Amino acid sequence: MYAIIETGGKQYKVSEGDVIYAELLKVNADDTVDLKTIAVGTDDGIKLGEGVAKVTGKVLKCGKGKKIRVFTYKPKKGSARCKGHRQPYTKIEITSIAL
Repeated sequence: MYAIIETGGKQYKVSEGDVIYAELLKVNADDTVDLKTIAVGTDDGIKLGEGVAKVTGKVLKCGKGKKIRVFTYKPKKGSARCKGHRQPYTKIEITSIAL
């Protein structure tokens, strides 16, 4: 069985035991979260619609990703700029998918 969930404006296909890196949620480590379900796939077929199943997950950690360097310059002008960015994320382990 698998489920399609939506969190942080992105959709993920998950099964029980999967670990996903989602956009930052306002939760602490070791909390449980209920995720918005869009569809569920079983042996009988696919069921569509919001709330067709309850997907719960355990928050493993909240952190930041690797640094991305953005370097821009204008040739022949002596203008250069370097910026860095670290995207925050929440690491979630899917514990159960209940119909």
